[in-house]
Parts: sequence; C-alpha cells; structure tokens
Amino acid sequence: MTATLYYSPSTAALVVHWLLIELEVPHVLHALDFDRREQKSPEYLALNPAGVVPTLVLDGQVLTEAAAIAMHLADLHPEAGLAPAPGTPARAEYYKWMFFCANTLQPAYRAWFYPDEPAGAQNVEAAKEQARIRLESAWQRVAEHLQANGPYLLGAQLSAADFMLTMLMRWSRNMPRPSDDWPALRAYAGRMKSRPAFKQTYRREGIEDWT
Repeated sequence: MTATLYYSPSTAALVVHWLLIELEVPHVLHALDFDRREQKSPEYLALNPAGVVPTLVLDGQVLTEAAAIAMHLADLHPEAGLAPAPGTPARAEYYKWMFFCANTLQPAYRAWFYPDEPAGAQNVEAAKEQARIRLESAWQRVAEHLQANGPYLLGAQLSAADFMLTMLMRWSRNMPRPSDDWPALRAYAGRMKSRPAFKQTYRREGIEDWT
C-alpha cells in the first residue's frame, strides 16, 4: 500500500495524518502552503476540485473528505479494531457519531470561523453567536453521552470516530467555551491525546497548542 497525504498543518487533514501513523500505514506527506494558496493551484485542483485538504492518494485512488477517509482507513485495517463490523448495532452507532462530526460539528465550525459566508458581512456577529450556541449544545450532548456510556463514543471500543471528534474538540480551543471545559470531554481528550500516534502527529506538524 502506498499513500500520499496532501495536507496543511492544523487543518482537517490532522485526523487522516494521525490515523496513518496510528495504523502504521507507510505514507508520504505533501504539505501545501496556504499562504501561497497552493491548495488552489491548477495541479492540486486537478486532484481535489474543492481546493481543500485533506486529499489522500491511496494506491492510485484519490480520496477526499476527512471523515470518509478516516472510515475507509479503519475498514482497510480491521486488525486495529477501529470500526465495528458492518451490519451490527455498534456499526450503526459508529455511523451516527461520524456523521455527527461531519454534519453537525463541522458546519457549525465553518460558520464560526467564516461567519460572513452564511449571512453576509453585515451579519457576522449574529452568525458567530448562532454557531457558538450550536457548538456548545453539541458538546453538551457529547459530554452527557460520554458520562453515561464512555470512556469512548462506542463505550469500551475505541473507533475512528474518536479520532475525528478529538480533532474537532481541538478546534474549539480559542472559543468562549472550549470543548474541554466540560469535565467528561476533558478526561476524554486526555485519553486520546496520550496516544503515542497523537504526539507524533503533533511533532510532525509542528503543533504546540492544546497539548
């Protein structure tokens, strides 16, 4: 298996980078300089027309969308136990949390970081406030779930959904109420951040915050 990850540090590519290390998948990193808008270059747009990261080229196949790549990597490495068997109740729960990350958390973050997009420049503050409310409500739900059913999203079984959620927790670090302000989420993040592959990903991407 050969893999090339197109990424920029501290972006949604982090979860894919982390899983490549966690699963011991041999890979090459191809950093894109966002300041120079390399993600919008004709060469990169030929791979990923959306002009975003991550893009993973795996054995010649071009894969995009962080959650989808994470799920595919987990399925390719069943020995790691990061995805429940298809057709099981646990698999349905796994789908739920992966889509929660992609459909609930990520759009709310988009509205927080780029508040002019949903409602125009004249409504930036209102858009940010609505995004904050949605995110804090979502974190409350996750905290209550972990408190009742932890230590991981699927109970005792660590899954790729935990890697995705941890990355998204980090994105809240400078918000008015960061995700790890909830004790259950803080303990959960501590478990995930203690994994050697997380620390290695941080070193390779040169990230020093939220340690």
